[in-house]
Amino acid sequence: MNVGPDRPSGPGGRGRRRRGRRPPNHRGQQQHTRSGGSRNNKDGIYTAPMDHSYRAVLNGNGNNGAGRNQRGARTSFSSAYRPIDPEPLPALQEDATSRIFAFVDDLFFFAKIQETARKLNVKVEFVKNDKELIDRMKKNGEELPSLLIFDLNNSNARPLTVIPKLKAKLKKGTSIIGFLSHVQGDLKQKAHEAGCDMVLPRSAFSQNLPQLLRRHGAPEEETLEG
Repeated sequence: MNVGPDRPSGPGGRGRRRRGRRPPNHRGQQQHTRSGGSRNNKDGIYTAPMDHSYRAVLNGNGNNGAGRNQRGARTSFSSAYRPIDPEPLPALQEDATSRIFAFVDDLFFFAKIQETARKLNVKVEFVKNDKELIDRMKKNGEELPSLLIFDLNNSNARPLTVIPKLKAKLKKGTSIIGFLSHVQGDLKQKAHEAGCDMVLPRSAFSQNLPQLLRRHGAPEEETLEG
């Protein structure tokens, strides 16, 4: 039996499926956005979680999350999100009172806060517990602090116990910010419930530290005008 020119010569042609292009993988893109996309709150503070070592990122030599620019050179993932350092405040007067207090005993962050405050002409005092904070406030003429910084892993300061007391005493005149490891989701939730206005991963806290100190360390007159 002869086969016509318009019909396939073998049985394989009948059951073949045409291969079309696969639709784009939107699910993967959504997962990437959820896990690694940047998030900024109304104050412009970068708060996305970091899934890599914050120390390596701060030093600019970490391989995690690194990419390449147009010339092929390796770049740090965090450089795209690092805010520009603000201008320093006018030089401090000798009798200037501190508007920022830190419950921090970690040597890395202790030194980082000190150095950043020095560059910005901001006075930051470190305290060990709430009693010491109250004593410092009395010496400052009962002036309310603008910002309290808590290392939420500083067990000596008992942050989850002290924060509610200070929040009730200082009301809305003082902002309370805590920082922790990005994997401590339960502690983050408890800190919010205790009264923290903002809880940041260590990496995000480090990146936004200049902006935080500049905003809360400025004299009250300048803050009101801004």
